[in-house]
Amino acid sequence: MSMLRRSRRRGMVMGAAIASSRNKKQAAQAQPAAAPAQPATDDSIEQIKKLAELRDQGILTDAEFEAKKKQLLGL
Repeated sequence: MSMLRRSRRRGMVMGAAIASSRNKKQAAQAQPAAAPAQPATDDSIEQIKKLAELRDQGILTDAEFEAKKKQLLGL
């Protein structure tokens, strides 16, 4: 390999590594922060009541109910 080809190749490899590093940094910064907890609204309270009925009927498991309740309450 000639000296010029080696230099070009090294430059291409380094350029790709730098671009990859920049992309990783940008992706890490682009991740949204966790949404702040919102107070329970009347709608979410009604949904929780309906979910409780479904749990009592055996349609939902306790784990499913708790997960959805936390989601609705913003916890």
